[in-house]
Amino acid sequence: MAAPIGRRILQLPSAFRAMALRPRGFFNTPGLRRFCKAAGSNPHICIVGSGPAGFYTAQHLLKHHKSVQVDIFEKLPVPFGLVRFGVAPDHPEVKNVINTFTQTAQHDRCSFYGNVTVGKDVTVEELRQAYHAVVLSYGAEDNRHLGIPGESLSGVYSARAFVGWYNGLPENQDLNPDLSSETVVVLGQGNVALDVARILLSPVDLLQKTDITSTSLDAIAASKVKRIILVGRRGPLQVAFTIKELREMINLPGTKPILNPNDFEGLKDEIKDVPRPRKRLSELMIKTALEKPSGKDAERWATSCKEWVLKFLRSPVEVLPSADGTHAAGIRLAVNRLQGSGELAKPIMTEETEDIRCGLILSSIGYRSLPIDPAVPFDMKEGIIPNEMGRVSSLPGLYCSGWVKRGPTGVIITTMNDSFDTAHAILEDIDSGVLNTSTAKQGIGALRQLLQQKGVQLVSFSDWEKIDTKEVAQGKLLGKPREKLRDLKEMIHVAHQ
Repeated sequence: MAAPIGRRILQLPSAFRAMALRPRGFFNTPGLRRFCKAAGSNPHICIVGSGPAGFYTAQHLLKHHKSVQVDIFEKLPVPFGLVRFGVAPDHPEVKNVINTFTQTAQHDRCSFYGNVTVGKDVTVEELRQAYHAVVLSYGAEDNRHLGIPGESLSGVYSARAFVGWYNGLPENQDLNPDLSSETVVVLGQGNVALDVARILLSPVDLLQKTDITSTSLDAIAASKVKRIILVGRRGPLQVAFTIKELREMINLPGTKPILNPNDFEGLKDEIKDVPRPRKRLSELMIKTALEKPSGKDAERWATSCKEWVLKFLRSPVEVLPSADGTHAAGIRLAVNRLQGSGELAKPIMTEETEDIRCGLILSSIGYRSLPIDPAVPFDMKEGIIPNEMGRVSSLPGLYCSGWVKRGPTGVIITTMNDSFDTAHAILEDIDSGVLNTSTAKQGIGALRQLLQQKGVQLVSFSDWEKIDTKEVAQGKLLGKPREKLRDLKEMIHVAHQ
């Protein structure tokens, strides 16, 4: 005979006993519905991409949902995306965020799967079948093109590829740029443009203490480059670099800045009411251009054998070929005038042109995301996945964060906030029931056989730590923080030892 209901309640664990004694109607309250849903579900979420956007999305999900499981997929055998391959080697403080990402990867509800190319090894639809939600955070893997004659000549590279070369990105290790010309032209006036200029002009003894690859360090040590011209389509008040990067260039040992005073005459009045960051940046340029250096600056600039130039109001119209037509020998620039003022000013090309002789041209006019899978909508003009607050249009359960969500703009903090917003949208959808998590999803368990059949050798985070240990050990022998492995096969071999 069954025990009376009162006795059965008393036999329950204390937490459930308290619930059983609640008055009728209590279980219909929104707060308890959310509690029951969270307690009874185990959302399994896949993130594609292990750069800042991917890790910040994972971090927010793990922190704000106590049972969510996160799997991070990465095309390369190594994590951290642009923090590893995009941040300048002489900016180690920016790379400290890797410590935070490592803590996320080592969370007991987070797994890392490297060496998996989504769109090739596994489709987005297959991921959607295996997970409750899929977040595309794969960044911008391409660069914007100049669209001018001669762009494909030898000696013309994207800044993205050049940065990948000296930072150890496997796909750029055969770049082998010719650094035998004294003059280099960098098209663009953003932080990446200043990064490549600074690395090319930096004293080798400074670079030796960084994680720059040994092959690129040797090439820069033998470089004949003495002058770098940074070309912008607009004027001094529209430059995209920040004051930190400008100050580094001004203080770079062995170099001097060349800023045409005519470009800065009368600008003091124009910057009175601009936002403070723009005002401070402009004031530093004006001071550098119009005031005579004193003290150590005067001494350093007087003895410098290298220089960098800011050239404004110029647009590239043609890469000039060498006599045999195979290599870049210069660039033709159209002289621009500005229409409007401030941040919204537009460059208008005139018929006047200017030719600059040079042997190396680096295009730093922006990164660009690419479509990952035909099943995912993509705006080719804007270079983003159409979305609302990270929710991919017309595909429930599919989300995006980072550059592929908003375009390749901003710094790491911008990406952090953007990724938190996407993670918040996912949690809202779990909470409201828009994202159905009532049925269990197998996650990687549903994909292992498929990946094995395709010959994919998964790299876990503990596998990555073997690569990390090897790189640090190699770096120690050379007196630097690490010497990166640059060959994919070698990475996988070390990972699986």
